[in-house]
Amino acid sequence: MDNREEVREFLMTRRARVSPEAADIPAGSNRRVEGLRRSEVATLAGVSVEYYSKLERGAIAGASASVLDAISRALQLSDAEHAHLLDLARNADGIPSSGRHRRRSTKPGPPRPSLEWALASITDSVAVVRDQRQNLLAFNDLGRAFYSPLIGDGGRVPNFARFQFLDPASHDFYPDWDRFADMCVAVIRAEAGRDPHDKGIQDLVGELSTRSELFRTLWAAHNVRAHGSGKKRFHHPVVGELTLVYEELAITAEPGQVLLIYSAEPGSPSAERLKLLASWGADTPTTADSATS
Repeated sequence: MDNREEVREFLMTRRARVSPEAADIPAGSNRRVEGLRRSEVATLAGVSVEYYSKLERGAIAGASASVLDAISRALQLSDAEHAHLLDLARNADGIPSSGRHRRRSTKPGPPRPSLEWALASITDSVAVVRDQRQNLLAFNDLGRAFYSPLIGDGGRVPNFARFQFLDPASHDFYPDWDRFADMCVAVIRAEAGRDPHDKGIQDLVGELSTRSELFRTLWAAHNVRAHGSGKKRFHHPVVGELTLVYEELAITAEPGQVLLIYSAEPGSPSAERLKLLASWGADTPTTADSATS
């Protein structure tokens, strides 16, 4: 991914999103731009128009943290967007923000036994591990039952983004499919900003851009977000609708990997359905179980 182009498109799309009214600037008449003018952003950030125009052309290398903070405030960036701008600046300076070096894409290896034991100890919630390329790497028993539409029996490493955009079953599994699609792309964009030389991310973006028109459209919007925590709705083919809250935790021993835990409010219908799903999962043999029986 070209860093200068990424910076240019990100700043231009953020500037177009902020109205003069939102920035407490008189709109005036005969405005020919959507959102703010470059000169207005420069004034709000306390920099010259020439300097801001240089940044928006993609020449962000060497920009100070104070200038980037001021531009973030002027463009009303979210915390995730501000972090993304800092990632783009670090990479322009040749400093990988993730602490990772350039590398070729490698197939995910088996999870460590200690990680599998930790996952197995979580019995009342869905617990899975994903990497920065959206691969689902490991899961507890309830996670295997919950994500059975995604995991399937194909044998290859399941991938959240491919399931979202390339598998029709995702439309049933995700009642809020459009929201999930936007979220999925925004998370990948943030990961790409942290590690633009990750070939696995580049290959994933290339594949989805080729095969999904909607992915291309959402990717061009340059939206970013952190997954963090929140609430989601699902429709599982076995137990029906589930409303779950999630927490995403970084696995420090494996940079780029996160532990994702979905839980239901105690005593809620979703909690009862999770218990039913756990019973179903315990009675359903895995592919490995079937092969050894």
